[in-house]
Amino acid sequence: MILTVNRLKKAYGALEAVNEISFELKSGEILGLLGPNGSGKTTTIQMLLGTLTPTSGSIFYFGKDFVTTRSEALQHVSFASTYTSLPFILTVEENLNFFGRLYGIKNGIERAKSLLERFGIYDKRHERVSSLSAGQVTRLMLVKAFFTEPKVVLLDEPTASLDPDVSRDVCNFLLEQRKERGLSILFTSHKMEEVALCCDRVIVLKQGQIIADDLPKNLAKSTSLHRLSLTIVDGMKRTQSLATAAGIRFEVDNRVILFSLEERKIPPFLHQLMQHDISYVNIRIIEPTLEDYFIKIAEQS
Repeated sequence: MILTVNRLKKAYGALEAVNEISFELKSGEILGLLGPNGSGKTTTIQMLLGTLTPTSGSIFYFGKDFVTTRSEALQHVSFASTYTSLPFILTVEENLNFFGRLYGIKNGIERAKSLLERFGIYDKRHERVSSLSAGQVTRLMLVKAFFTEPKVVLLDEPTASLDPDVSRDVCNFLLEQRKERGLSILFTSHKMEEVALCCDRVIVLKQGQIIADDLPKNLAKSTSLHRLSLTIVDGMKRTQSLATAAGIRFEVDNRVILFSLEERKIPPFLHQLMQHDISYVNIRIIEPTLEDYFIKIAEQS
């Protein structure tokens, strides 16, 4: 097993930021680590990097105890986050050469050339990081994480400041890296679409505890609410009254009404609309997504 976490805990007095969580990261697996703000995701990653000392529990990389083999393990582990910064006064080239030396790489800019080109920032190599846009800095952080050819990459919301098209390209890049090099990746994000696209498996944290560990599609299916979209030709007020009486949530946009209801309730509700002579067109039934699941667990107390 590439990474094994056993009953990992971090407490600050009475506050338990992470409460005895256990999980494994397999070789060549992209594992999503999800949860609402304050659920313990970043704290977990900091402990996996050794920048935060656990209160209790154990971490094993490549079958070896992280406490006693920290330097050895970190030679094969890299990290990127939208919320950390590089030395702004240094150029892109100087940053990569510096980080390369930490991993025994003499000419970091040459090793990183293909990645810089892939992310469209090779022409920025002689510019200071302070002159880059937020999106360019994020892409540089990803280059830094991958050019050292790690075995494990920890990514803490790496696409938070990127446009949707660039975020999707980053997801495709992660899948390529996993396929070509067999990388193991731990990936946190609040963008559920990219989690569903990238991750083989998802762990969900809430209040420092793991509340789910499953495939993204299975988590999506675990919420029974579907969405039913109708364009009402005649009878919008009656439709809203019927939905309210049945306890069905809805949103209205001009003549389109979007209901949130359990799948089993869709046929009888449509039959009820027909009985009340409500005329509609453009019916769409939308299955639950991972985002629906995430919203559901975030709303639960």
